[in-house]
Amino acid sequence: MYNLTSWKNGRNGVIAMKVGDVRFHNFKTADHILAGIEFELPDDFGDNTTRVNGALMIGKTNNTDAILESSSPKGLIGPRTENFRIENSRFHNWHWNGAAPLSSCSHCFSCTATDSGARTINVRNLTFDETVTRRIRYGYPYKAIFRDMDGSLTGKGAESYASFYQYHLN
Repeated sequence: MYNLTSWKNGRNGVIAMKVGDVRFHNFKTADHILAGIEFELPDDFGDNTTRVNGALMIGKTNNTDAILESSSPKGLIGPRTENFRIENSRFHNWHWNGAAPLSSCSHCFSCTATDSGARTINVRNLTFDETVTRRIRYGYPYKAIFRDMDGSLTGKGAESYASFYQYHLN
């Protein structure tokens, strides 16, 4: 899918539930209450398939409103399964009320979510503007692993990782 612009759609800009080799190219999202893009269950087609490529994700524009100001949205909520990639994407204006460009485990809070294990989201070539002070807000059960293929997420270099702080990881 190519070139979707989604602005002020309420809950989500776009959501993909159970999908296979689906790729969102050059999507632009802004001013959403929960998330700009959300992927729930990509099927098992391998690391180089289901992905978001070339997204522009804006937390809020100058045309904000009270509902958005009181929410804590995420730019992109990753799936609760493996084999998902985010690449060549930019994130702007994520600086209020716990908002964050990235999150994890779509719909894991649901009583029908039977899988709550750690999942890896592969990322590369991400750009964050100066408003981004918190890059990831982990979703329950806080077990996602972000594999930073080039260091653009963590600043720690290629093949670095980000995960929710757990004492036993020390």
